[in-house]
Amino acid sequence: MTTGTLPHQAGPPDERRRPVEDRRHMIRRRALTLLIIVLLIGIPAGYLVISANQSRDSGKDKEEKYSATGLTQGWPSKVQRRLYQVPVPNPADQVAWYETNNWKTSRLYVQFRTTHDGLDAFLTDLGLDRHDLTKDDLPIGARDREVTGWRFAGPGARSGPNYGAVREQKNPRPTQNVVVNFGDPAYPMVYVVSRTVP
Repeated sequence: MTTGTLPHQAGPPDERRRPVEDRRHMIRRRALTLLIIVLLIGIPAGYLVISANQSRDSGKDKEEKYSATGLTQGWPSKVQRRLYQVPVPNPADQVAWYETNNWKTSRLYVQFRTTHDGLDAFLTDLGLDRHDLTKDDLPIGARDREVTGWRFAGPGARSGPNYGAVREQKNPRPTQNVVVNFGDPAYPMVYVVSRTVP
């Protein structure tokens, strides 16, 4: 009996292919996992970016309009409205405000557009009514108009008649100077400067 070395025999075909197939399967599984992660993160992130851009673009014009005047778009806080006694009615839109404070005087500037019922409610809360409004009386002075960019006459002014009224109160309670513009007959625009002396 001759003893010799047997030639090396390869394993069964399945065993030779398995490492390659396992590697391919692992690569496919990783690619699928990566795709799922990209979809789970990418789609919501893309949606957020798109909606943020849309909301930013839609508010850009209003932001530029109010930043040019010094006014801040939106409602003054409840504390400001209570302190300066400026009861912005509901419904109201085109609401904007600005506050100045120094050692001598504090002022809250507020503008809003409302309905006729809203205007009546606002005036009533101030202790006034429509009979207190005087046509072409503009109790909001040039200095305050410059601060806010409000124009009641001349270039850039709101069209239509303006009516004014003043609600005077003793310190420390605020005094309100009011101008109402009826350029839009259905929706009067109201401008208020409420002034307090600390």
